[in-house]
Amino acid sequence: QVQVVESGGGLVQPGGSLRLSCAASGNIFSINRMAWYRQGPGKQRELVATITSGGGTNYADSVKGRFTISRDNAKYTVYLQMNSLKPEDTAVYYCALDLRTHATSYNGRYWGQGTQVTVSS
Repeated sequence: QVQVVESGGGLVQPGGSLRLSCAASGNIFSINRMAWYRQGPGKQRELVATITSGGGTNYADSVKGRFTISRDNAKYTVYLQMNSLKPEDTAVYYCALDLRTHATSYNGRYWGQGTQVTVSS
């Protein structure tokens, strides 16, 4: 059994910063890819950033240079540092973890519950 809990969303003014966290707990053997997605009002869910187990990262063009994804393997946690926020970054942000439990031999994708980020003056 695995739990994935997000935190760190909120209301921020344009140009401000927020840091999202996503922590997994439970019967975890290993975590491979960790990622952040977002879904804005009336939009489809989109991939924001990914980080591999080796630390390789990728970003959507819309957030490059402003957002930074990182991970703490010892804590089974992934972070998203968001700087220079814009109103168009307003969305519900979800983390997605590709992980193996001690009971399986394959990766399964586990999602966080979502956290609201609102950028507005």
